[in-house]
Amino acid sequence: MKISRLLIFVFLITPYFLLAQTKEVLFSIDNHPYYTDEFIRVYNKNLDLVKDDSQKDLDKYLDLFVGYKLKVEKANKLGLQKGSNYQAELKSYRNQLSKNYLNDSKVTNELVHEAYERLQQEVKASHILVLVDEGALPQDTLKAYNKVLDIKKRLDAGEDFVTVAKQTSEDPSVRENNGDLGYFSAFRMVYPFENAVYKTKVGQVSKPFRTRFGYHIVKVTDKRVNRGEVTVAHIMIVKPNNSDVAQAEKAKTTIEDIYKKIQQGESFESLAQQFSEDKSSAPKGGLLQRFGSGQLSSEEFENVAFELKEKNQISAPFQSQFGWHIVKLIEKHPLLPFDEMKADLEEKIRKDERSLLITNSLAKKLRAKYTYVKDAKVLAQIKKSVTEDFYSQTWQIPANLKEMNLPLLTINKTQKVTAPSFLNFIYTQQKSNIKTKPVAKLVDELFEKFTDEQLTNYYNDNLENEFSEFRYVMDEYRDGLLLFDLMEKEIWNRAKSDTTGLMNFHKANIEKYQWKKRYDVDILSSTDKLIIEKAQKFLKKGKSLEYIKEKLNNDGKVNVMVKSGLYEEDYDILSQYSNAAVGVTSVVNKDKYYFVVNVKRINEAGPKEFADCKGKVISDYQQFLENNWVDELKKEFQININKEVFSKVKLQLTK
Repeated sequence: MKISRLLIFVFLITPYFLLAQTKEVLFSIDNHPYYTDEFIRVYNKNLDLVKDDSQKDLDKYLDLFVGYKLKVEKANKLGLQKGSNYQAELKSYRNQLSKNYLNDSKVTNELVHEAYERLQQEVKASHILVLVDEGALPQDTLKAYNKVLDIKKRLDAGEDFVTVAKQTSEDPSVRENNGDLGYFSAFRMVYPFENAVYKTKVGQVSKPFRTRFGYHIVKVTDKRVNRGEVTVAHIMIVKPNNSDVAQAEKAKTTIEDIYKKIQQGESFESLAQQFSEDKSSAPKGGLLQRFGSGQLSSEEFENVAFELKEKNQISAPFQSQFGWHIVKLIEKHPLLPFDEMKADLEEKIRKDERSLLITNSLAKKLRAKYTYVKDAKVLAQIKKSVTEDFYSQTWQIPANLKEMNLPLLTINKTQKVTAPSFLNFIYTQQKSNIKTKPVAKLVDELFEKFTDEQLTNYYNDNLENEFSEFRYVMDEYRDGLLLFDLMEKEIWNRAKSDTTGLMNFHKANIEKYQWKKRYDVDILSSTDKLIIEKAQKFLKKGKSLEYIKEKLNNDGKVNVMVKSGLYEEDYDILSQYSNAAVGVTSVVNKDKYYFVVNVKRINEAGPKEFADCKGKVISDYQQFLENNWVDELKKEFQININKEVFSKVKLQLTK
């Protein structure tokens, strides 16, 4: 889902709703009425969100609102609401939004609290697995159960868990890990497995239990307090993309040189700003956002970060799959308070096996909420059509029943569910390997499941009627989605493809696209003034950078670092040189560092070629087109504003 679509206009930012007391036509566009209640609700919702105070002026806000609705009208006129991508994304968003309503809040809250309590600890456990499918035949299930009971007897008799695991476990990873699963917390394992682990004491072995994978026995070997979260800064030298040994060695040498400078007392943050190749964190002195276990892509990085104990402690250089790092501990954070984790826990539960507990509870409530009646005669006819072929997944819907559009289930006296729907449901359930016998009992079991599903579908289909806030959000997202597609078609794509328009816009606004004076330079830095003065003398004698580093970086110390490139005159240390000429500059001091610059070439200030600023030109041209777009739409559509009604709205909102 393109979440950015929600940010196109300020009307779609927050789920806060305020209903107007009256509902009158405020304005119309080509005879399509728009009412006061929507305008008042949207205005109040966004009152504290708009940064431009002028937009709080009701006359100006009405103009913005009319402009917004003009764009929606244009989208509908072009038929964008009929597009398959639009329909699919709208459906996807509704499905996402409806999840907040398709649960039992009491059961959900119990599961959320349980998960939070479990997250306080990380558990280390080993297991033995006896494989058996969920839909296995009774004799196969019994065979697996007896096997796991025999294993449990061996463990109860005192045999070593690792030895037994290596001999009996059917988990393929046992060869490498002896059944050891390492440390984990809530949501890392399937729910029944998690339950068994958290209910087993350290050093004890659980009773056999079943998951969808088979039967397990678990031994809990340790429990520790959850590590929480940590804030660190880092310096990174990126791993070369190729297998060039020389490049790899250069990356390693660079990180080691930086580490030596840190040990010499130089500032971690300054070195990060100068040399870290993580472009997102380097300007901030290497600072990263706080994270917890499993949140980064590198377990090696996480482990090093959590192993740091003292604030400002710095790690030795280490390598991850991304490159070389040095990490500095900024702060450790305990596990977040419950209120801050609640929403995230609810989302995880919806994606977890725990959700079945919520679904079953909701189904029970819907059976009490709605009336539903089955047609026993139609159900009996269906039972006769289902054969033993179901168990071998070869059953087909009889041809004479495919068109049997007789009502099988009636919900709230209005919603009719026909027999073919249930027949198709039965057909799809063959993949579940359900073994209930005889067939008549199987069909009854499937019909109960089908009934719950249909009641939930009915409830879901009527959310707009049952919850006004749900309807408001859907209406706004529907319009926002159309507006995004319209802008993409009329503005963004047009701006990208209109080569002539872009070139003319660039030429007409060339004063906005100017290079500052640029210098092709080598920048040498050191914390030792004498060292940088020696470097200055070498540069004046025409010595190479390799020669200078060889002479000045000795005895295992990195005394001088070099950075080369083409930079504008206000870049970093260059800003301290006024009208620098080609050649070697004087020595300057900044943030405890001494610098000297070798200016190799100067590019004077001047206009940028279109290719040098194409992205900025496209962005500016898009904004130019959008600013003039509403005026064009006002000419295309007929707008009638009810000034008398608007006066009453203004009076109501300014009380």
